[in-house]
Amino acid sequence: MADLPVENKELIARLRDPETCRGAFGEVIKTYSEPLYWQIRRMVQSHDDADDILQNTFMKAWSSIENFRGDAKLSTWLYKIAINESITFLDRERKRLSVSIDDQEADLARTIEADTFFDGDELQRKLRVAIASLPEKQRLVFNMKYFDDMKYEDMSNILGTSIGALKASYHLAVKKIENFFTGTD
Repeated sequence: MADLPVENKELIARLRDPETCRGAFGEVIKTYSEPLYWQIRRMVQSHDDADDILQNTFMKAWSSIENFRGDAKLSTWLYKIAINESITFLDRERKRLSVSIDDQEADLARTIEADTFFDGDELQRKLRVAIASLPEKQRLVFNMKYFDDMKYEDMSNILGTSIGALKASYHLAVKKIENFFTGTD
């Protein structure tokens, strides 16, 4: 999210105008597809699932674009939709497979090991496994802070969680990842 352009008032105005909305939304897709894809991908791990969730995110955003009031930044609104779609997907998969959250985290780690789209080295793979072993909320907060360099204030707006709680979640996530690498508990 740190690399995204400053919120564009002209783009938002074009999104609100029925004459220019479709073209403006094309710009939104072009601008936000990659960062949203990686946010989703870090949550669900599977390339195909991330693509599906990204598509659902943009479909949901398009169908409710008239409800976007501009109270929050456009990027915050899109991230919130993407995260909610990801969490809904994970919950649905957990129920479909009748697995516990712990089993789902173990399954995420196995998915990482078998990922043919992953081209990183062994250390990167181990980091992905460590992140996948975190509880869902800590994993989400860690990904947003570590990979997207997102400000706690923006995370708070997206997740509806206090800044203090987000800082605590991030700190706990970092400790668990450190312990994963050092083999301590």
